[in-house]
Amino acid sequence: MPTTPDVEDDTPPPREKSSWRRRVVIGALLALVLGEAVVGALGVTGRAAYAFDRVAGQPAAILDEIPGPETGPACPVDKRYVDEQPESLRPDVLAAWNRLRARAGEQGIQLCLNDGKRSVGQQEREFSDAVRRFGTRELAAKYVLPPEKSMHVKGIAVDIQPLRAAGWVERNGPALGWCRRYQNEEWHFEYDPSYASAGCPPMLPSATGS
Repeated sequence: MPTTPDVEDDTPPPREKSSWRRRVVIGALLALVLGEAVVGALGVTGRAAYAFDRVAGQPAAILDEIPGPETGPACPVDKRYVDEQPESLRPDVLAAWNRLRARAGEQGIQLCLNDGKRSVGQQEREFSDAVRRFGTRELAAKYVLPPEKSMHVKGIAVDIQPLRAAGWVERNGPALGWCRRYQNEEWHFEYDPSYASAGCPPMLPSATGS
């Protein structure tokens, strides 16, 4: 009568199963902790930007992917422009925007947020439209940067209208951390708390630097 051939059994012996399971669980926990550390390091080093407000049990949203409003109500002082809600700006930038707007209001100046936060997708559409208008990517980039270079995507830039209001911000905004960055864009301002103490960096001719 033929005998059944021996089959190799990888299952741990009964007395070793509990310690084997503990090793598997500990290994999985270590992998999870290591993964969290890597993700945190990416956020700190700038290779991945994350929203500040995290919800327990949910992954942090990537700030670059968070969209801003597509439009807003008409600017009360110049209906050629809109006044968006400052949704999705980085939280510290939102607080700084509210301080800036309140200070302007104290002096009788209405700031309209014509454009604020944009997601990567929104910025890509803006850039593609600019390429169609200007004919080349190089010319378009003087006014609208591609997503990977835009401070609107990072949530730290605002376009302020009308120009009278933008002029007020250019004169008074640096003390609150807001600086105009480009000579060819009177309306574009970026926030950095260091500007309040160190002053504004030199203005660039355009977003391309030339």
